[in-house]
Amino acid sequence: MVKNCSEGKKIIREVINLQQARLVEVIRGELVESQHFGSAVIVNSKGETVQSLGQEELITYWRSAAKPIQALPLVESGAAAEFDFDQEELAVMTASHSGEDLHIRLVRSILEKIGLSQDYLKCGTHLPYSREARKKLLASGKGARPIYNNCSGKHAGMLALCRQQGWGLEDYFQLSHPLQQRLLSCISKVSGYPQRKIVTGEDGCGVVVYGLPLKNMALAFARLSDPGEMPGELREPAEVIREAMLAHPLAVGGRGRFNSRLIDGAEEKVVAKSGAEGVFCLGFADKGLAVKILDGRSRAIPPVVMKILEHYEVLSSSSRKKLDSYREPAVKNHRGNRVGFLRPSFNFS
Repeated sequence: MVKNCSEGKKIIREVINLQQARLVEVIRGELVESQHFGSAVIVNSKGETVQSLGQEELITYWRSAAKPIQALPLVESGAAAEFDFDQEELAVMTASHSGEDLHIRLVRSILEKIGLSQDYLKCGTHLPYSREARKKLLASGKGARPIYNNCSGKHAGMLALCRQQGWGLEDYFQLSHPLQQRLLSCISKVSGYPQRKIVTGEDGCGVVVYGLPLKNMALAFARLSDPGEMPGELREPAEVIREAMLAHPLAVGGRGRFNSRLIDGAEEKVVAKSGAEGVFCLGFADKGLAVKILDGRSRAIPPVVMKILEHYEVLSSSSRKKLDSYREPAVKNHRGNRVGFLRPSFNFS
C-alpha cells in the first residue's frame, strides 16, 4: 500500500545512507560484543529542536508509536462519549497489548458497546505476547483469534468511529477508506508534517502506517504531553487520551513491559508508546522524544530512554529506583546467569 513505489524506494535509500549515532553498546565479559546505532531527537511543543543525536530528519515508519495520536479522532468526533468508553477502554485503544485477561476483557467490552463481534477485527491473528496468557490459551485447546492480536484495541476503536460515522466496516483498514483518510489528516495536524509528504505503507496489523521524520513524531508527543499546543479541536481529546494512558499503564502494554513500567514508574510525568522495528516515543513536560534504533532491535530502547530522562532530571529518586534495571539491562545466558549488560554509548554536549 505504499503511496508511490519510486518515492518509497527513494526513502529507503535515504534511510540507509544517513549518518546515525552510536547509541548503545552490548558488553559481554570484557568485550563490546555488539553496538546499536540510530537517532534520537527531543523537541518542545512549539516544534523547536532541543537536542538531537544522529538525524532528526530521519524518515521512518511510526509503527505502533502512533497509536495515541490515532485515538484522538475517536474522542474529537464524540464517539467515545456516545459509546460511553471508560478510561481503561481508551487506554487499550492506544496499546500494543500482551493479550492478558485484562486486555481481552477490555477489547470485548468495546466490541459489545458498539454491537460487533471480534469477527469484524481485520488485524489478523497471533498468540498473546504474554507467556502466561499464551500457555493458558494453548492449554484451553483454542487457537489464536483476532482479539488476542496486540493491536485489537486500536482496531476496536477504529470500528467504533466507523459505527458512529456510518462508514463501511469491511474495508476500514484500506487507505482509501474515510476512516484512514481522517486518521491521516489527524497525523499530519498533530505532527506538523504535510499530509502529501507522509509515506504510507501497511502495518503489521494491516492498517495504514505512516512514514515521516523523527522530529515530527517527537513534536506530536510533546503536544500530547502539553495539549495546550495541540491544534484547537484536538486539545481536549489529547488531554483525555493522555490521562487514560497515565491512569492505566498496564492497559497500554502489559506486565513486565517497558512501556507500561515506564509510565507507571515515572509517576505520571511521562506518556510513552513503543513501536515495532526499534521505534519509541514519549512526552514529558513540554517536550517530546522520538527514538529509532536502526537495526530494529527494541532491546536498545530502555537504556537510551533512561539516560535521556535522567539528563533532563524528569524522574524522582523513587522513580529511578523503580526503573533502575532498565538503565543498564542485563544480558543473561540460558541458565539465567548475568553475563553482560547494555549501556548507553552517547553523551550530550
